[in-house]
Amino acid sequence: MSGRGTRVLVVDDDPQILRALRINLTAHGYTVTVAADGSAALRAAADGHPDVVVLDLGLPDLEGTEVIAGLRGWSTVPIVVLSARADSSDKVRALDAGADDYVTKPFGMAELLARLRAAVRRAAVSSVDGEAVVTTDDFTVDLAAKTVLRAGGDEVHLTPTEWGILELLVRHRGKLVGQRQVLHEVWGPRYDTETHYLRVYLAQLRRKLEPVPARPRYLITEAGMGYRFEG
Repeated sequence: MSGRGTRVLVVDDDPQILRALRINLTAHGYTVTVAADGSAALRAAADGHPDVVVLDLGLPDLEGTEVIAGLRGWSTVPIVVLSARADSSDKVRALDAGADDYVTKPFGMAELLARLRAAVRRAAVSSVDGEAVVTTDDFTVDLAAKTVLRAGGDEVHLTPTEWGILELLVRHRGKLVGQRQVLHEVWGPRYDTETHYLRVYLAQLRRKLEPVPARPRYLITEAGMGYRFEG
């Protein structure tokens, strides 16, 4: 059973979907809590501290992006959006608000389970060669606390997506990480060819972390291949 007791909060106003997900996820070892609207979801998350949230965008009381913002105000819990909205602008708004992944209805249970496993895996405490803290001349990456501090001690604010990319590269410090691997692990298998996402987010990371973003010292591009963290 893939869930192994992982606590998942499912938020959807469709009782049939809630029932189906509760049955299927429970059968795969997850401990499931359900909520039918955004307010109930925020209360359930605060009370139960789930390991991952599955969230529909079309809720009766709050927009899904408002729920994401409410969660992100205090929690880094992985959020997988499950929505009938297939327009790319809806996906971008959800991801920018702090969602970690986006699955479009109708969906296959095998794909959703894979997305949940990936989201939980990315959120787990990671280490690099046995180290949870990686220090460079200009900043420190704490993989356990999921924080980045400048040399002077100021925290660098990263979006969940920026953190996902940085964490993946830092965990493979000194090694080339292919474009497809980054896209697959950070965004999911449907985004394996969306290389323009990488250009945008790597540029943002460099502006936040590199002393001279135009001449990166830590976040290195291997043209046409992928990226490497040197530090």
